[in-house]
Amino acid sequence: TRLNESVATFQIRLEAGKDASYRCAIACEVDGDSRNEVRPCYETVVEEAASALERVRAREPQIFTGNEQFNDWLNRSLADLHMMRTETAYGPYPYAGVPWFSTVFGRDGIITALQCLWFDPSVARGVLAYLAATQADTHNPEQDAEPGKVIHEIRADEMATLGEVPFKRYYGSIDATPLFVILAGAYHQRTGDRAFVESIWPNIERALEWIDRYGDSDGDGFVEYARKAKHGLIHQGWKDSHDAIFHRDGTSAEGPIALCEVQGYVYGAKTAASELARTLGNAARAQELSKQAEALCRQFEKAFWCDDISTYALALDGSKQPCKVRTSNAGHCLFAGIATQEQARRVATTLTDETSFSGWGIRTVASTEARYNPMSYHNGSVWPHDNALIAGGFARYGLKDSAAMLLAGLLDASLFFDLHRLPELFCGFPRRPGESPTLYPVACNPQAWASGAVFLLLEACLGLSVSAPERTLVFSKPVLPAFLPEVSIRDLRVGDARVDLLLTRHDEGDVGVNVLRRNGALEVVILK
Repeated sequence: TRLNESVATFQIRLEAGKDASYRCAIACEVDGDSRNEVRPCYETVVEEAASALERVRAREPQIFTGNEQFNDWLNRSLADLHMMRTETAYGPYPYAGVPWFSTVFGRDGIITALQCLWFDPSVARGVLAYLAATQADTHNPEQDAEPGKVIHEIRADEMATLGEVPFKRYYGSIDATPLFVILAGAYHQRTGDRAFVESIWPNIERALEWIDRYGDSDGDGFVEYARKAKHGLIHQGWKDSHDAIFHRDGTSAEGPIALCEVQGYVYGAKTAASELARTLGNAARAQELSKQAEALCRQFEKAFWCDDISTYALALDGSKQPCKVRTSNAGHCLFAGIATQEQARRVATTLTDETSFSGWGIRTVASTEARYNPMSYHNGSVWPHDNALIAGGFARYGLKDSAAMLLAGLLDASLFFDLHRLPELFCGFPRRPGESPTLYPVACNPQAWASGAVFLLLEACLGLSVSAPERTLVFSKPVLPAFLPEVSIRDLRVGDARVDLLLTRHDEGDVGVNVLRRNGALEVVILK
């Protein structure tokens, strides 16, 4: 063996007909101290990854439908979620997307966990534990951090490590903190895991304190954002492009900005926290949070509803003037439950007309608006996760046909994408016979919350909800589109109970739910 600064030479003697394997590890040393951990060989890592995947699959139910193309979309989405699932010290975390966002994002992880909660709650637990551990403790303007705020993203690349960009640990997200509380409430409802919820209750309280103290910095009752980090994000909702928040005439909205969906998330967070407080025996805190949520709901309706465009304003600007623009953001308000029944119906009508619905999905911005551009990132494109959340909102208010329309549109879109893999987003051009959706050239593919969309869409159409504390599995007014004659769900776990189900669409559109097997105490409820 000969080694020098640039060459390593090895002499190997191998007898005829024999074989041998050699593994070489290369590490950097500083003053004789190796800073790199020597990793296992490739074969060992592959074996460990395969075993880990088998363990994950063993916990998940098997979903199969009477439509092979839908099965292809479903299976591809599940495989991509497995691929982006990363084991951390706190449990599994879905990295956001490949290639641009292959790291922890708070908002993306929470929404992906919500999408997948009904069939794999372990993801939600991992996300909650990670975000609780990285919750901000101090003020740091260069990170847009304040005590109790939930992380936006974490990066370990050269520019972040050297401080050239603020994203080594960055908190510039206005919605991740209330979404964290929503996920905690949903996780408990799905699992009944009281011990875990008790362990993160201090983090939930800190998140609620951030909402009231720092999120609502001017005390007007709404949570708003304004960038503090010099190189941070200008806009800090999920539509974080520099041009995403604007008025009817196309002028940019000046901050601080109060987004409509963020108020919905805050309402959802306080409602969820109220239920958790009641579960943990704190009735006074539960009542306090419930009253806060009710007050926000009334205030939101007065400030955000725009009767002339039949939807909620995109945002309030720094002067408390509404951005009267038809956008998909209003659909998230339905998902969070802050809308009245009548306003939900009107929002759904607005979002499903031809100016908002492209034929493949709901656009981020309606085609009638000043900054509409079907090739833009956030001003006219179609995002699968956005549509899934909106479908969840439609279903919440009983608008199942509208939810089924979104499921059908995205299924049709999936047929034109390689491997039936829905990308992060695609262009919002109107659907035309014989033409495919137009690709957005630099979209992440796969993207975790795009992969999770099909599971939330299916949940919305089936009206599926789980209450582990009450040991019930509910199907509320289930709907199956004509292209889905049946859906089989096998080995769905609720606590220590397991159930196999077959949902069948009859000729008149009615959906029957058959329990094929049930082990353990679990009541299956069908609401017609």
